[in-house]
Amino acid sequence: MYFRDDDREDLTEASATQAEKEEVDSRSVYVGNVDYGCTPEEVQQHFQSCGTVNRVTILTDKFGQPKGFAYVEFVETEAVQNALLLNDSELHGRQLKVSAKRTNVPGMKQYRGRRPNPYFGSRRPFMPGPPAYPPYGYGRVPRFRRPMHYRPY
Repeated sequence: MYFRDDDREDLTEASATQAEKEEVDSRSVYVGNVDYGCTPEEVQQHFQSCGTVNRVTILTDKFGQPKGFAYVEFVETEAVQNALLLNDSELHGRQLKVSAKRTNVPGMKQYRGRRPNPYFGSRRPFMPGPPAYPPYGYGRVPRFRRPMHYRPY
């Protein structure tokens, strides 16, 4: 495989950003069961005793509504251990679930299982030759293609 010089730089940049992400994740905690009315400032106040809070991210859906969980990033890695002690603590009358933030591994997305389509992939190949006869006989329309008739009783 041949790389141009600029391609090689892209590869090292990508690995550096991955290393940076892992470093940031080692200083972050996941906070679950966060009240929808909670602000990032209130979450920051709650975790202030653990160490210096660098950033609070409350995740929202595509409509801007909070999803009910947040990530708290600290300046020091030691703060994560202190934050884990706040597991099951209360904020806005809800019991918070605090755990260490796990690093996303690229390419490990959750597979959303789709029901297999029985018609896809099992189509009969086109075979030239004598024409096939229609399965319903000539002039007969399959039941599912017939118009609906109104029958009141």
